[in-house]
Amino acid sequence: MSDLPFIYQFLSGAVAGISEILVMYPLDVVKTRIQLQTAPQGSPEAYSSMIDAFRKIVRNEGFSRLYKGITAPILMEAPKRAVKFSANDSWGRFYREKFGVVGPSQPLAVLTGATAGATESFVVVPFELVKIRVQDVSSTYKGPGDVVVQMVKKEGIFSLYNGLEATLWRHITWNAGYFGVISQARTLLPKATTPSERMRNDLVAGTIGGTTGTLLNTPFDVVKSRIQSTVRVPGATPKYNWTLPGVATVAREEGLAALYKGFLPKVLRLGPGGGILLVVYTKCMEFFSVYASS
Repeated sequence: MSDLPFIYQFLSGAVAGISEILVMYPLDVVKTRIQLQTAPQGSPEAYSSMIDAFRKIVRNEGFSRLYKGITAPILMEAPKRAVKFSANDSWGRFYREKFGVVGPSQPLAVLTGATAGATESFVVVPFELVKIRVQDVSSTYKGPGDVVVQMVKKEGIFSLYNGLEATLWRHITWNAGYFGVISQARTLLPKATTPSERMRNDLVAGTIGGTTGTLLNTPFDVVKSRIQSTVRVPGATPKYNWTLPGVATVAREEGLAALYKGFLPKVLRLGPGGGILLVVYTKCMEFFSVYASS
């Protein structure tokens, strides 16, 4: 199926991405809130858990706040997921030809996933930044469009790519873990002989892959959220500016556990979400395979 033209890979990735975001977006809002939180534990405004964050957001701001800023992710999901899967397929073909590899292998899957993650990062940074600014509890922006206008006016056009380096770290590690584990999991799962069994295997493999990717990239995601939520002031050096120093700062000031702030909502989203992505993408590619051959 990966030999289908790029347009079919792109459309399949877009449909998969939008399906996942519609189901899982509230978990992303909660994850971002917890990652940006610096209030001391035990204070009234602090989130003590994922459930507590859900409860306080709904009680204090209304249920609709759980979908606040979804416009940017919806606009992002089509190109983001389309690039993720189509780049993974395209880079896979490139590396197989480059290294003379005939079949799939886990090292090749990890390399391909990491490269696809780097490619994807350049597409998603502005959308991610807008989403973070809107989701922040202290946000005064009217919406995604207002974020763009205000940032360009106050911080310059290139501010829309604040956090690119951290995004590269986040997406390279997640994609390497996701696609690398999918490759291995598919070989270990019982052989599928029916469409329902293939869907089951894709759901299981994608969920394991999404969980692994999340374990690897959460520290980088925490720092990325901090970097992108910071308004840049001319002449002032932001506290969070580069990824690895940012990781060290969070660990030193808040403890190692702080590098996994928001992990539970994140893994609940990207674990099952990874399964949803793989199932929908595979089904779309199967549909387009039949369509292209008819």
